[in-house]
Amino acid sequence: MVKGSSSKAMDKSKKQKGTSSNPTNDVKIETFVPKRDHDPRDLRSWAKRTGFVSLFSGESTASTSNTRNNLRNERVGNDSIEERENDGNRKRGETDAEIQPLGNGIQRNRNGNGNEERREFNENTDVLGSINEERRVGVDENGNNGGGNEFHEGQNMEFNGENEGGLYGKSPNLEDPILRRQPKVFKVKSGILDNPGFVPVIYYGFQHYFSIAGSLVLIPLIMVPAMGGTDKDTANVVSTVLLVSGITTLLHSFLGTRLPLVQGGSFVYLAPALVIMNSEEFRNLTQHKFRYIMRELQGAIMIGSLFQCMLGFSGLMSLLLRLINPVVVAPTMAAVGLAFFSYGFPQAGSCVEISIPLIVLLLFFTLYIRGVFISGHRIFQIYAVPLSIMIVWTYALFLTVGGAYNFKGCSPNIPSSNILVDACIKHAYTMKHCRTDVSDAWSTSAWVRIPYPLQWGIPIFRFRTSIIMIIVSLVSSVDSVATYYSASLKVNSKPPTPGIVTRGIGMEGFCSLLAGLWGTGTGSTTLTENVHTISITEVANRKGVQLGAVLLILLSFIGKVGGILASIPLALAASVLCFIWALTVALGLLNLQFTQASSVRNMGIVGVSLFLGLSIPAYFQQFQPEINLILPSYLIPYAAASNGPIHTGNKQFDFAMNALLSMNMVVSFLIAFVLDNTVPGTKQERGVYKWSTSEDLATDASSQASYKFPSGVSRACCWAKCLGV
Repeated sequence: MVKGSSSKAMDKSKKQKGTSSNPTNDVKIETFVPKRDHDPRDLRSWAKRTGFVSLFSGESTASTSNTRNNLRNERVGNDSIEERENDGNRKRGETDAEIQPLGNGIQRNRNGNGNEERREFNENTDVLGSINEERRVGVDENGNNGGGNEFHEGQNMEFNGENEGGLYGKSPNLEDPILRRQPKVFKVKSGILDNPGFVPVIYYGFQHYFSIAGSLVLIPLIMVPAMGGTDKDTANVVSTVLLVSGITTLLHSFLGTRLPLVQGGSFVYLAPALVIMNSEEFRNLTQHKFRYIMRELQGAIMIGSLFQCMLGFSGLMSLLLRLINPVVVAPTMAAVGLAFFSYGFPQAGSCVEISIPLIVLLLFFTLYIRGVFISGHRIFQIYAVPLSIMIVWTYALFLTVGGAYNFKGCSPNIPSSNILVDACIKHAYTMKHCRTDVSDAWSTSAWVRIPYPLQWGIPIFRFRTSIIMIIVSLVSSVDSVATYYSASLKVNSKPPTPGIVTRGIGMEGFCSLLAGLWGTGTGSTTLTENVHTISITEVANRKGVQLGAVLLILLSFIGKVGGILASIPLALAASVLCFIWALTVALGLLNLQFTQASSVRNMGIVGVSLFLGLSIPAYFQQFQPEINLILPSYLIPYAAASNGPIHTGNKQFDFAMNALLSMNMVVSFLIAFVLDNTVPGTKQERGVYKWSTSEDLATDASSQASYKFPSGVSRACCWAKCLGV
């Protein structure tokens, strides 16, 4: 009851009855009767303090409305509307202060003893005060909402867990997944439009690319040996990857979404590349095997990239966005990492004395001492991959120099000098995978070499491989859609509009076309690990990413850089990729945060998609057991294209279908896509992506500047309204 209401009631009683001033004779105090009709959906005090929204029986809205009406009815009838509003605002001020102490002036809060505490805050952080004023706007004299943003106790309002002031200044909409799931502001040291100075920009660029070096350069270390290439070929492909990654990153930062995202060879394209290179016709090639397979991959990647360009620049991607939701993206991205479980540790296990220490060191840096700061930076978490590689590579060098792999009568020249000596045959495998002086990439690579288009020859175009890459480019686009959305939240900008997403996908298709021309072996796409790097480095500066891309281009001209990177032992590369692939799985499943992950509908779709995405390809991969006698065990899952169960009489079609259905990510995507768009579910339950509109960006100058083309490009492309120009 509001203070002063009892005295007003007594005065009113005196005037009407004219009796004595003794309040005990005139005022009848009713006996307290506890409420018996308990509703389990009613919110209690802890729920009001935390902003919890009851989802009991799916009737959160009704519960919120009933709670609000009960609170109003229990107020004393003689209280004025103004007194009730002041009392309600005082209580809400106490609640807000308990959650996040922001506001100007003095905030009162009752402690456990019933006393009042006075708290003073900074005068530039009057966030809650302005929000309470906004909540009172539009309430008429009868207490009704006259069009203002009335705040209902029980609606879900989330705050930044680190008390950084991450709070939306308007009433949240429960049907809006952005306000419901991602209202907090992320801490960023350098924003997308900041200009910290030339020296910090150099440092930020170096930090960003050095932290994701494993994702950039380790793919050629897997592909080129499987294609029959030499160590010199591996060094040349690594240099080509650096050049193309730098060029495509610059193009995407100027003409794509303009988010601080790095473009590079994607693991999405690694699985189909392994499937193509392990087809039956390539198994017995001896001469020029590497160049022939690379030309085949170039032609397929170029056809797939043209399809992706058409999908983006024609505006068709904006229509497809309506059917792509987190429930589709999560199992698809997770399946990309799970597709290599049969390759990861079997290859790393070829030299366990260096692979196991590397995996343990990675886990120790990223999990156990991730919070350790050195000079204000979380060095061990940011640079976990390069630090681990350097430490264990040095350790392997000491083992090699110390004679740990010197066997009597066996030469380090592996394997040509040992295959004729029976005593060395059993040691040849260990020496090949553990010694650090086996690779001759450093000695054979040139000091200066400029990668050029069509350096491997004229691309080969075939229908069967083109169909594979067209479907894979679609999966890559789905992966990038989720990356755009997550990155926009990390840089504290509004999500891009469908037009901006469309032009980003179109530009990725053009970048893949360049990758096919230069011959990297994989298409180019946005690196998913990029978002994780932004989170841990707290740097989202576009200039840093652009300057780092220029450094990549310059390093690609130094052939010895590619040579030393190509000299990393394959066991070390596979060990690092075990960690990166696991991180890809986790980043994929993280998209479920935008949905109701506990929903039976979503659990069923994600679970079935992941399980069948592993089980159906296993059937295709194991259809002909005699493949075990031809290929190593870690390559058997990628040999189903020529040996699958589909036989229609058309060899081109059979090859393409057997290859596609043997890839985990394709099967998971198809199942999740069909189920999510046919099984009934609310937008809140599905976590439908909420893209911005042109009007939304027009009201936010910083967000508009984040996505807007440079002035000259905007004038040249003013006709392309579907690209968000």
